[in-house]
Amino acid sequence: MDMHDHGGADGACKISMLWNWYTIDACFLSPSWHITNNGMFAATCIGVVLLVMLVEFFRRLGREYDAHILRQFRRRQSSRHSILDDDDDSGFPSSSHVVTFRATFLQQATRAVLHAVTFGSAYIVMLLAMYFNGFVIISIFIGAGLGKFFCDWLEVRMDMEAAKQAADGRGGPKGIEEPSVCCG
Repeated sequence: MDMHDHGGADGACKISMLWNWYTIDACFLSPSWHITNNGMFAATCIGVVLLVMLVEFFRRLGREYDAHILRQFRRRQSSRHSILDDDDDSGFPSSSHVVTFRATFLQQATRAVLHAVTFGSAYIVMLLAMYFNGFVIISIFIGAGLGKFFCDWLEVRMDMEAAKQAADGRGGPKGIEEPSVCCG
């Protein structure tokens, strides 16, 4: 089913709910995003690649910010824990202390803004994909690959003492702890 909307005096917007390869007269998101020449279409594809890369960047930024506030909390608790160990005459092992972390208002607001920007950008990418334009969809795939490559470089820190204990049969490293990792 094709829908044609007159977006300008030069021609009609070509919008299709089926797979298409429209370049000139393609429209995206609004009639004002009406492609009238090859340069505009190339800029659209490059913009889509960059938008998807930004989605990956904001996903990474959110994870890094969460890790940052957790590191801050752990540092504060380590210093408090060492002070408690010096003053603790209860006879209980210090590992029995349970501490709960709750983000401050500002930290949670920052987390929410990062999530909203990520979610909103991803939603716009999804709307662009719904135009079923092959070039735009390929641009989305390229952006996702480049975004993963540049913004989500795998880095694993391993406690070598724990690894040695694992080799000796006394425990082991945790490895990657993500529920989506399977079949390893």
